Amino acid sequence: MVKILVLGGTHHVGRAIVEAALERGDEVSTLNRGLSRAPAPGVRALIADRTDAESVRRALGNAEWDAVVDTWAWAPNVVRESARLLADRAGHYGYVSSRGVHRWPWPPGADEHAPLVDGDPGSTDYADYAAAKRGGELAVTESFGERALLARAGMILGPYEDVGRIPWWLRRLEKGGRVLAPAPADTPLQYLDVRDLAAWMLRSAERGLSGAFTVTGPPGAITLGDLLTTALEVTGFDTELVWAPRELLLRHGLPLGMELGLRMPDGSAPSGMHDADVRAALAEGLTTRPLRETLADTWAWLQAEGDPAPRADAPSPDTWLDAAAEQRLLDQLSH
Repeated sequence: MVKILVLGGTHHVGRAIVEAALERGDEVSTLNRGLSRAPAPGVRALIADRTDAESVRRALGNAEWDAVVDTWAWAPNVVRESARLLADRAGHYGYVSSRGVHRWPWPPGADEHAPLVDGDPGSTDYADYAAAKRGGELAVTESFGERALLARAGMILGPYEDVGRIPWWLRRLEKGGRVLAPAPADTPLQYLDVRDLAAWMLRSAERGLSGAFTVTGPPGAITLGDLLTTALEVTGFDTELVWAPRELLLRHGLPLGMELGLRMPDGSAPSGMHDADVRAALAEGLTTRPLRETLADTWAWLQAEGDPAPRADAPSPDTWLDAAAEQRLLDQLSH
């Protein structure tokens, strides 16, 4: 059993970590503003605004933990303040970072040693997501050194997703009829179920694993076609996928594919997005569940709880597809 503090704990990754920790029998505390979900039974809920260091200090009191998991995605200085407060009161600090900390363009087959963007651990800015996450990494290692784990996650899917990827696709497919999909269907995808990320971070905390790891699924495991056809199978929707080339989508002003990192705003296909080298994380015990389970459980969650409130930095639901433009292209493809 691990005595763990989750900074956050109500949305997406944080929620999955709390649930996984409770299932393991860990002693779980959370720290957040207390404005979203009620704490799960058995969780010690600490209430504080993380942007207010004194508020956090009061909430933490004199407690100590074996490990901390931090899902913060905004200004790095907030991570710095928390890490400093906890440096002598926790043995391990796991930070959910992002592959975005690597300098663009990402090289094909990149691992943890690919070049990094610059980051400032004291910055109050989060407009540049990559720089903010890198600043958060530096803030953690500044206080925890070799007791810090940096989980550079790729695309995170599964229940509780509030970014607008699979929930958006499931709702789109639910409408039935003919639906545009960004060709080719054999485009490789790389992702990780949020629950597999949570389980790995908790096991790593228990072992005291440290360092930076690229954390996503194995490359080449699934394709876009696998994703969408499996989604149709697990939901039973009567929907026909109509595959349209990227150039045709671009010509009609449809950014479809951007939601899964398959194209850039200018229409080009990015390199290195879905072929990361994850051998280091796999060697340290990362496991992945079947795609069918991820999609079925995501759909069950949506049915049970409804669509989540989108993150402040997530695109609006109508970003990826204009219904009228889609219909015009579908009509053209039917002739």
